[in-house]
Amino acid sequence: MMMLKNYRVLLWDFDGVIKESVDVKTQAYIELFQDYGADVAEQVRYHHETNGGMSRFEKLPLYLKWAGEVSHSSRVGQFCDKFASMVVKEVIKAPWVPGVEGYLRSNPYGQIFILVSATPQDELIKILSSLCLLSCFTHIYGAPTPKRDALRTVLQMLHLSPEHCLMIGDADVDFDAANANDVPFLLRRHATNGDVFVHYTGPSVNDFSML
Repeated sequence: MMMLKNYRVLLWDFDGVIKESVDVKTQAYIELFQDYGADVAEQVRYHHETNGGMSRFEKLPLYLKWAGEVSHSSRVGQFCDKFASMVVKEVIKAPWVPGVEGYLRSNPYGQIFILVSATPQDELIKILSSLCLLSCFTHIYGAPTPKRDALRTVLQMLHLSPEHCLMIGDADVDFDAANANDVPFLLRRHATNGDVFVHYTGPSVNDFSML
């Protein structure tokens, strides 16, 4: 855990790293597609859980296709709106990952904190504002900005070498974004990402309570 203080910049994912909100979104996806049958709902659940860092703007067109719907932009937009109305309040109410709130608010080592999430930017701002976390982050990147692009932008904007940064995530998209930019990666393990990272041997934590 003490490795965190060795980096000038910490890049945080949100769901599953700051808040225990992965299951909130899983249940919302299931509810959105349960009327299309149990097989479709199960396919949606499995895909979501194994592609945790993927934006809903990428997931919903695929899920609508599986449901036999035409995934044109207006229909995707309707489902995005439904999804947002289902999850925002629940994400705000979700438990904190142990230890992380205190670390973010106190910033004991004077680091730069940057948020990199697949949640839509405007929704992310709303959630952070409700949690009084906006001031903790120097920069906030949400969908539709791909995570690997966000990391590249941060490195260029702050004139940083990759080894001065650490990406903290819980999904393969987080891992891939870090690798694409030669940024070290710290995995936050939880109940739903064990299969995805079954062969992962890098640094990992279950929570941040030892900080």
